[in-house]
Amino acid sequence: MIAFAALAVFFIRVTPARSQPSGAGGDVSPALIERGAYLAKLGDCAGCHTAAPARNGGKKTDPFAGGLPMGSPFGTIWTSNITPDPTYGIGRYSYGDFERAVREGVAPGGKRLYPAMPYPSFAKISDDDMHALYAYFMHGVKPVARPAPKTDLPFPFNQRWALVFWDEFFASHERFSPREDRGVQWNRGAYLVQGLGHCGACHTPRGPAYQERGLSDGDPLYLTGGTLDHWFAPNLTGDPGSGLGRFSADDIAEFLRYGHGGGLAAFGSMVEVIEDSGQYMSDADRHAIAAYLKTLPPRAKSGHANSDQEKSDRTVDVLRTGAIEVPGAGIYSAFCARCHKEDGRGEAGKYPRLAGNPTVIAPETTSLMRLLIEGGRAAQTDGGPKPERMPSFAAKLTDTEMARVLTFVRSAWGNEAEPVTPREVRVLRHVLHK
Repeated sequence: MIAFAALAVFFIRVTPARSQPSGAGGDVSPALIERGAYLAKLGDCAGCHTAAPARNGGKKTDPFAGGLPMGSPFGTIWTSNITPDPTYGIGRYSYGDFERAVREGVAPGGKRLYPAMPYPSFAKISDDDMHALYAYFMHGVKPVARPAPKTDLPFPFNQRWALVFWDEFFASHERFSPREDRGVQWNRGAYLVQGLGHCGACHTPRGPAYQERGLSDGDPLYLTGGTLDHWFAPNLTGDPGSGLGRFSADDIAEFLRYGHGGGLAAFGSMVEVIEDSGQYMSDADRHAIAAYLKTLPPRAKSGHANSDQEKSDRTVDVLRTGAIEVPGAGIYSAFCARCHKEDGRGEAGKYPRLAGNPTVIAPETTSLMRLLIEGGRAAQTDGGPKPERMPSFAAKLTDTEMARVLTFVRSAWGNEAEPVTPREVRVLRHVLHK
């Protein structure tokens, strides 16, 4: 998973001695295991390491037993079994083995893990939290005696030894260091976003070697949006267009809890992040994350949302009286307006707003096209709204019709973003085999 020609460097790294956690020999308290369970939810470990086998009707079973296929530009990567099974899982891992795999991406025997495992972010995890995670996975998780499918990428990406060079150039090996000029809440939010939450793994653009182009708020491209597995994770900086600049900290915290907030709704892989992680966070941690994100300056500015009532009224008038004359407007009236409404404001807790939606006016339209092609669903959370589904339009709309309705949405109600072309839809539909 690297640009091999650019990494012709040889070096020797000396691995520092690692401390053993208190109770590593078996004297592990229930409180430590419980804390590790909470941290595993913060890290969304189940989201990647739990599959939904077809034989079970697509429902997830056997937490942490691996077997989830993850798309990458180089092929499919299968997630591993991280239950304490001694044969197929991590049951024989010492604390040192566990800590090195999580922080450095190196399994026992020197096997290098692909950076689909976000170890550059997990390097920031504190020693206390790492000890708690180890206690949980060794004593709080049910062993599952089942091998995960083997990842078999084509040459040269199957040469894992070369990842040592990728690691030297692109991975961080530093623990999170609190900033003295910031308060406790900000530092907690920064630690969760940059470390355990590994938000940058999806929301930061990647370079030609599949590396995140920034691992902290000191990097100009950090959290400015990224595309993985044909989903675009939007800009989380303060950009008032396609970022979070127009949304409050309370909106963000509510979104993390229910998958709905500020008129927005989670989609794609973020739905599972809400279901497996966000809904279980403490209120304090959700608000710490929100507080941290709200301090990020606007970066990678793109798109514009004008909330002028006159522009909104003009769009409504087009939909009611002249939709047939405006490309895409008639399609919106026929297929979209019932849920997202003529004024584009949707319905809180059910259907997301399209007027001023950061994803709608983002420079990357992959998610918009994929939602039209495949459909989607909202998050299902304890105490949250009933999850609604968006149908697939692959059989109902042509490439040109999809491009026209998305272009209309990106220019309606005061939205100002570039049009979508039929070719873009056609290429993605081909990739998704739809």
